[in-house]
Amino acid sequence: MKEVNSRSGGSFLVCTLAVQLVLCWSEVYTSDITKRCGLVSESKSERTILERLEPLAHKNFSVVTKGKTDSYTYTFQLCGEAAGFAEAGVVQVDNSNPSKPTIIGRFNATRAFGGSDWVMLIYEKGDAYDGHCSKEKRKAIVMISCDSKKVMGELEVVLEDRDRDHDCFYLFELDSSAVCPVVPSQLSTGSIIVIIGLCLLAVYLIGGFLYQRLIVGAKGMEQFPNYAFWVEVGNLTADGCDFVCRSRNREEAPAYRGVAAEPLEDEPEERDDHLLPM
Repeated sequence: MKEVNSRSGGSFLVCTLAVQLVLCWSEVYTSDITKRCGLVSESKSERTILERLEPLAHKNFSVVTKGKTDSYTYTFQLCGEAAGFAEAGVVQVDNSNPSKPTIIGRFNATRAFGGSDWVMLIYEKGDAYDGHCSKEKRKAIVMISCDSKKVMGELEVVLEDRDRDHDCFYLFELDSSAVCPVVPSQLSTGSIIVIIGLCLLAVYLIGGFLYQRLIVGAKGMEQFPNYAFWVEVGNLTADGCDFVCRSRNREEAPAYRGVAAEPLEDEPEERDDHLLPM
């Protein structure tokens, strides 16, 4: 019997340690994902901005655009291989020839800028243009805006600006609550008083009900705490409302007694002469 208990205890201990290790590994892996982004110019402020985007980690955001004769799929991933392509932060795939992807920007050449409710992520050192923009390397700009209703929104292609000699770029938009400012919840004095009152009322009702049922042994409506008192309060309230709100006279007028029309007959005069001594 002791051997069985020791085995059970050992198995429980092993399971507990395994769960803790998995949780610790998951936490470290999630918190370190943005460190995979290589900043063009290492900066603590940019690292802080990247950390705000942690909820978007480990997910590919894709969008398909269709023209008259062509169709492209764009995929973005935060500090990871977009669509599984090495070093690709944003990748473009020609749906007519998916075997030859075009890397628009690499996550090892990242810039990050942010405000109170937005973050602009720039992936540089993409594949070079063939005949546009002086054949310089492509660049992807992902504008992430605050939307408190969406943890992870849909990726949208805004434009591809390649009709210039330098600094051409692809612009994308994405909505997410990850970049929304943290608004501290502040309760007013009235709200606090109401909450305290409701809590006290709940304690009174539940505690009184349990006392009446378990200690006193009450049944039915008598389980309600101070039932007799509240019934009397209800009656008194009803009487007070009736007294204030109704206007009828509560003092009844004395009943009217009519006078008989026939004259009263004179009662025969009683003589007491016979009682006098002779």
